[in-house]
This record gives sequence, structure tokens and C-alpha cells, in this order.
Amino acid sequence: MRRAVRHPSNHLLAALSGRDYQRLQPRLEAVSLRTGETLDEPGAASRHVYFPNDTLISLIAVSDGRDRVEVGLVGREGMVGCLLALGVPSSPVRAVVQVRGSALRMPAAAFVAEVERNRPLRREALCYAHLTAATAMQIAACNSAHHLEARLARRLLMTRDRLSTNTFALTQDMLAQVLGARRATVSRAAATLQNGKLISYQRGVVRILDIDALRIVSCSCYEIIRSADVRRRSDLKNDKHGRSAAT
Repeated sequence: MRRAVRHPSNHLLAALSGRDYQRLQPRLEAVSLRTGETLDEPGAASRHVYFPNDTLISLIAVSDGRDRVEVGLVGREGMVGCLLALGVPSSPVRAVVQVRGSALRMPAAAFVAEVERNRPLRREALCYAHLTAATAMQIAACNSAHHLEARLARRLLMTRDRLSTNTFALTQDMLAQVLGARRATVSRAAATLQNGKLISYQRGVVRILDIDALRIVSCSCYEIIRSADVRRRSDLKNDKHGRSAAT
């Protein structure tokens, strides 16, 4: 379903100057994404890049054709398809919509052409590609080193940051898949958080009740991932101001 393109709520696009964003507008298409929709397959050439507004997209490592574990999470802070800016035409992971919502998308070929001549867009995409790789490595370490309750808390906090809301849809089946755990084990971990009044969970809808307590329960990986994104945005902001002052 197509919608009229509006000023972006996606943070990566919003960081561009008005002139740089206007260059992209003719190639941007507003789309509605459905839960469970696959945007990229590992090894297949990417057809589009996506800039989420209020949707959430899971990056899932695949082995033997089966989903294994989540290695990244993309919301309004970033984009799906940033590796195209590095000259990599395909994704190493499966990109699946976790929370339905809207996004802006652009044909992959148009994005590649644009990053060649639009330096601010290229810098934003490359910095986000670095963050995506760093996040994947941190989540891999997290999955092997930390217990499920801490990993669940980390995932809930990451979801909150990317959707900018304390309430969101998230089924236990979905959590079991992205955390690489059995559904019954995830149910027990979620019940522990709910009994402690850190979250409420009913009919596939999670509400974070105590953010500070959830951060305490979460492993250190959440703060490492969050701090990396904060540094990325700060560096980009400083670079933008520096270039403005130079001109």
C-alpha cells in the first residue's frame, strides 16, 4: 500500500539537511509493512533499502535454511540495506518485520547511485553499517555469556528505544525465535519480570512499567549497544556542525 511521502520521522533521514533530503524524495516511497513480512533474504540481491518510521525489523542469522537467532534490530534510528553503501549487493541475514508500521523505501540501485554523490547520506549509511556490525557482535557475545532473563530484558529495552514507546506487540513465539530459546523458557523469564512488576504482559502486548529496574536486570550488553549508537549520533552531529562552520 502506497502513501504520500511526508517529512521523515526516521532519524537517519532526519539528520540530513533539507537540501540533501529533498534530493532523495523523488525516489522515496512510503509503504506499510506487515508483521512477518520478509524484506531481505541472505545471499539474495537487495531490491530496496528501508528507512523505518514506526515499524521494527529483526535481523536474523540463518543456518541450514532455518532462522536461528536475532543479531540485530532496526527501528527509526536506522535503515535496512546499509551494506549497499559498502558495495555489498546482498544481505548476510534475513530481515523480518517484527512490529507492523510504516517505512520509506528506495530502490537499491537508486540508493547506490545516491550514496556516490550525496556525501552526507553516504556517511550516515556507513556509520550505521558499522553500528549494525558492532551490535551483531555484541549480541553474539550476549547470547553465549548471559542468562535468558538478562537477554530478555536487553531485548525489551532495545525494542523500546527503537519504537520510542513503552508499549508494543511482542508474542512469546517471536521472543523465543529471536532469543534462540524454547517458548516455555521464555514464558518463565517473562513471568519473572512480570511478577517483579518490571513489565506487564497480556495477549501479546508488552508494557514496560519500570525502566530503571529493567536496566538493572539486563546485562551490560544493552548499555554497550546503546552507548555505541549515542556516540554515532554525536559524532555525526559534530561532523555536520563542523562542515557548516567551514562553509
